[in-house]
Amino acid sequence: MVVAAIVGVCVLLLILGFLVPRLSHGPQRGTNRALGTGGRAAGKAPGALGRWLSKPFHSSSRAANRSAQAGRGTRWKMPF
Repeated sequence: MVVAAIVGVCVLLLILGFLVPRLSHGPQRGTNRALGTGGRAAGKAPGALGRWLSKPFHSSSRAANRSAQAGRGTRWKMPF
């Protein structure tokens, strides 16, 4: 269920990055803020457990950033 939500967010950011590149930065920042909060909360677990629990949040944030950047990059390469 969580994986589907992250994939949905990535697709949404990709589409927003392609359709409205300048306005896609706000949703991207919001996604980063939400995933960062989850990662920080999970990172408070002791020792290696904290690193393991925060890793999915970091990976999801990185995937969301890459998809938004890919949408913006594709838009700038279009001839219109």
